[in-house]
Amino acid sequence: MDNYVKLFTDTNIIINGLKNQLEEESIHFIVKDRFESARLGGFGEPLASVEIHILEKDLEKAEKILTNYREKINA
Repeated sequence: MDNYVKLFTDTNIIINGLKNQLEEESIHFIVKDRFESARLGGFGEPLASVEIHILEKDLEKAEKILTNYREKINA
C-alpha cells in the first residue's frame, strides 16, 4: 500500500505552480483543497489551506523541488 505524506500547504496558486514542478519530475501527488471544500460546505477556511501530498518514497526528491520552488517564488 502506498503511503502519502504532506509536503506543503499554501494557496491554490502557489500549489498549482508546485504541481507543475512535480509533474515535470513524474512525482505523483494528491491535492487536498480544504478552502474549496469549506466554501462548498458553507464554512470558512483560510486561503492558504491547500495541501499537496506525495508518496513517501518520493519525499526526498520532492523536498529538493520544493526548496528550489520556494527560492524561485520568494526572489
